Amino acid sequence: MPALNRLLRAGAASRPPVSAARWWLSSLASSEADARVSERLARRGLPARRDPGSRNVQWVFLGCPGVGKGTYASRLSQLLGVPHIATGDLVREELASSGPLAQPLADIVNQGKLVSDEIIINLLSKRLETGVAKGESGFILDGFPRTIRQAEILEGVTDIDLVVNLKLREDVLLAKCLGRRICSQCGGNFNVASIDIKGENGRPGIFMAPLLPPAQCMTKLVTRSDDTEEVVKERLRIYYEMSQPVEEFYRSRGKLLEFDLPGGIPESWPKLLQLLNLEDHDDKQSAAA
Repeated sequence: MPALNRLLRAGAASRPPVSAARWWLSSLASSEADARVSERLARRGLPARRDPGSRNVQWVFLGCPGVGKGTYASRLSQLLGVPHIATGDLVREELASSGPLAQPLADIVNQGKLVSDEIIINLLSKRLETGVAKGESGFILDGFPRTIRQAEILEGVTDIDLVVNLKLREDVLLAKCLGRRICSQCGGNFNVASIDIKGENGRPGIFMAPLLPPAQCMTKLVTRSDDTEEVVKERLRIYYEMSQPVEEFYRSRGKLLEFDLPGGIPESWPKLLQLLNLEDHDDKQSAAA
């Protein structure tokens, strides 16, 4: 039986009773701030608990900064017809909005620190509320939850079917992050890093070709202000420190599916689909053309 089916069966058995959800939300709130953020999520758009067979998937993507969560979550969202909600994108949209949170967020991001739970949940709840108004069903969350508190709040108000944890060795992560570029005109995301590490001492090699822009974007590439070696290393340190409890949270519920990226998109995408028991017919057709 595929790994995905085993996880979904185990996860269904571990879900808290529907009737207990609201009581659990109240008992979770150990402080006034916890009560506010829990109630905000419950009120502003997360789907009510119901049979997973009657709705679209509700998945979470975990992984270090730069691992490729956005790339693979976005591809799966298109394949499955569900919205891809990336908290990093929500933060960047808020930074660009000149709203009241823009300057505090800029200070946090430029130092490589994690944005507070309350700010993230405020941004996420507004995005979910907008989605419900547009008739969206299901979601793939990217970059949330990052802390045990966030995971507990999320579990209190909706069912998560599956948590995909993308993994990549740290030297490759650092090279990927330092190679990221954005076109200042079209907003496209590219990566100029060419990674070709030979296997040694039983450790597999890894190859990732650069994702270069078209000619019209080449002279308009800019680097994100937080993509410096010092900031990236600090982000990774904080992530490792906080991610292990979150991974164990979902592992203990039988919902964690771990995937070691074997290379770039051409190598990793087919293997991820195989692990998830999915097929991408468009990708097959383009490969055969």
